[in-house]
Amino acid sequence: MRQDDHVSDRDAVPYDPAAEPAPDPASMRKQYRAEGLDASNLAATPVEQFARWFRDAAVEAHLFEPNAMVVSTADAEGRPSSRTVLLKQFDERGFVFYTNYDSRKGRDLAENPHVSLLFPWHPMARQVVVRGVAARTGRDETAAYFRTRPHGSQLGAWASAQSTVIASREGLDAAYAELEARYPEGEQVPVPPHWGGFRVTPERVEFWQGRLNRLHDRLAYVAEPTGGWRVERLSP
Repeated sequence: MRQDDHVSDRDAVPYDPAAEPAPDPASMRKQYRAEGLDASNLAATPVEQFARWFRDAAVEAHLFEPNAMVVSTADAEGRPSSRTVLLKQFDERGFVFYTNYDSRKGRDLAENPHVSLLFPWHPMARQVVVRGVAARTGRDETAAYFRTRPHGSQLGAWASAQSTVIASREGLDAAYAELEARYPEGEQVPVPPHWGGFRVTPERVEFWQGRLNRLHDRLAYVAEPTGGWRVERLSP
């Protein structure tokens, strides 16, 4: 890096908290006045109940990217990490997302397949928390989904060595431009061998509905060893 590319501490503008104080998070309060959630109104399975709420989020509330979920993993030593990923499929087999298998989450899941998914639908005062075990999807399933991605996203899966340290943005852009020249629009891009899906088979799925005075409704489906689900109500 050239000297003039670096901003030294002497050049940095000092932060003045008096000039533009950050909001006080302790003073931020919202009362959740939504209708309650009762076990008698739940669907037979957590995936069916998720489908109901997902439709509410996507169709009724028109939330921005309702399929965005926080994926939390832990490595072999138990050190956690979280990031936002887009859900791409769900059915009774589980919840599917796609990623670079060499990324941090991919490496974590190779060492420790236990994972948590959080859907934070704040405007509706709702959350869904899925706890389960992740396994890679088959290559045919991965390839079928890869073909539905925009051409640029297909190239991006090759250009990015996700989670690795890179020297500059320019190097990333150059790698993408090289791929763009090799595979112009309309030409099939091969599926990267290091890229694919994870399906999270749920063991526990909690549906959280915000209520007045922080007395929220929390109902969790818990997988039974013999099959089926039982429902537990949790204290808020």
